[in-house]
Amino acid sequence: MSSQHVTHADTVPPPAIEEVSRGIYAYIQLDGSWFLNNAGCLVGERDAKLIDTTGTEARAHAWQAAVRSLTDHPVTALINTHHHGDHTNGNFAWAPGTPIIAHEKCREEVRASRPFRRSPVFPETDFGDCPPTPATITFEARMAVYVDDLRVELMFVGPAHTTNDVVCWIPERKLLFSGDLVFNGGTPFALFGSIGGWLDSLARLEALGAETIVPGHGAVCGPGVFAQIRAYLEFVREHARRGYEAGTPPLALAQSLDLGPFAHLCDPERIVGNLHRAYSELRGEPRGAALSMNAIFPEMVEWNGGKALRCLA
Repeated sequence: MSSQHVTHADTVPPPAIEEVSRGIYAYIQLDGSWFLNNAGCLVGERDAKLIDTTGTEARAHAWQAAVRSLTDHPVTALINTHHHGDHTNGNFAWAPGTPIIAHEKCREEVRASRPFRRSPVFPETDFGDCPPTPATITFEARMAVYVDDLRVELMFVGPAHTTNDVVCWIPERKLLFSGDLVFNGGTPFALFGSIGGWLDSLARLEALGAETIVPGHGAVCGPGVFAQIRAYLEFVREHARRGYEAGTPPLALAQSLDLGPFAHLCDPERIVGNLHRAYSELRGEPRGAALSMNAIFPEMVEWNGGKALRCLA
């Protein structure tokens, strides 16, 4: 089943709806690169709950239409896995009638954000009108919500991808909505979080025993994806250690690296941001310490040959 409301010059497929367990649907936006994220809809007998929204005004309305194609039940909760705009820009489409649940730091980040319109990093992307819409219910460590009698466990596992990562674990179905703790086919991005924290979080996620994973980006997958993410993060950490000890700036190090088995992952320019995060941790700064996005994103563009980053949202 697919939603035909959003396409981009036929360079990416339309969003698709995949039933990953009885009454539980993943909204998949391939190819999973910048701002092409996944979301979820859990349908009960009398209501529905959502996991994440999307990154542009047009995609927010397409996701809303897709939900309405699945159920006409009221949406009684929307869960944000973290604060990034591709997962929260579409919150406005469900406000104010739907409670929004997130980590406390996610609420803080969304409240502090500016409305998306155009970005110098993604100049060809029209984000539309997406007024920042923060969570109305927050938690710090754990929380449970229910769809009928089905328990959905919300667990804070950051700092990792960001300072406020939450996963949605449904133990009865062995099903995990991982947020951006899992990029399947895409380059992991730790600039807003922590390399070490992400590696720690992978051990926690593996211990859950998930059989099906809805990643934040990319196709639905199984637990084998954890090893791939770990290998990339360890690659970053090891090269960062050598570069840091040699006094090599992160951009110069990134430009010298052969990405090897990770070269095929989309958005490879994230190596620059990841090295900056790894250097921060080598300096002894706290996990998730604020870094200069205004300086680092232009370096990612420079690594990309001076071209704007590829965004097909």
